[in-house]
Amino acid sequence: MMAKVHRFTSPVVTLGMDATVYDALFLMQKNDIKRIVVVRENYPVGIVTERDIGRFLKEDRTTKPLDKIPVQNVMTRNLVTIPADDEDIPTQSAIRMDTFQISSVIIVDNDGKLVGIVTKSDLARNFSALYSRVYRVEDYMTKKIITCRKSDSLYFALDMLNKNKISRLVVTDNDGKPVGVITYDTFLRNSGFFKAGKSTRDYLLPSKNAKDMKVGDLIANELLTVEMEDDLAEAAKIMTHYKVSGIPVVDSNGSLEGIISATDIAKAYSEVETHFRLIKKDTHFA
Repeated sequence: MMAKVHRFTSPVVTLGMDATVYDALFLMQKNDIKRIVVVRENYPVGIVTERDIGRFLKEDRTTKPLDKIPVQNVMTRNLVTIPADDEDIPTQSAIRMDTFQISSVIIVDNDGKLVGIVTKSDLARNFSALYSRVYRVEDYMTKKIITCRKSDSLYFALDMLNKNKISRLVVTDNDGKPVGVITYDTFLRNSGFFKAGKSTRDYLLPSKNAKDMKVGDLIANELLTVEMEDDLAEAAKIMTHYKVSGIPVVDSNGSLEGIISATDIAKAYSEVETHFRLIKKDTHFA
């Protein structure tokens, strides 16, 4: 059973109830992950993501350093779980992610102990392998896009992420064409927090001079894009290969049309088997 589960899941990084926000951030950066499962004697009791921490600190009115803030003050306690012996863990995970608008599902054994975690990245990997030429990118892409410019400050970009409760901004040039993407991951990878010590709460900023830095200082010159007519499974394969969770969608002239993300892949995954069954019964659904 465990071998079957681990085909669909990511390695789980955990912390105990006595851990701090600093501990969670340190492990996120060290392991290049977006979430930590909080456990008590191997029973999952909470989950904390990079966005959870960002939102908490934006609303927190204290001045406590991060190594003094208990992770349990930040974590989400209402966990969504699936038993390890479920017959279709990926599809059931996708359905729950789409229904509850969450980015991961916890897998537990019959006693409720932690076995694994399924993330949207796991679903993208499986979708790319199983559902080639089923959907096109335009079938599931998001057309509403929030953008910024290279010349915008890092503070502005971070504020836009927090205000809009999103994980990424598409960076555009003066003609509205995409030139990059800036995400929470971008900030965390470039964070100077762990070099500077634990005194600052500006953990997502690269240095003390961050107020003078622009979005263009952090984004790469190369940009991954897909087109609306492209195979959705191929877009999922690109996400998996380059370890990204969102890719701008462009037309033949390179103009921005939308974005396809791991969230969109999860929605497609939650519906694909139902669509197959409908098509089998009635070809009008094809």
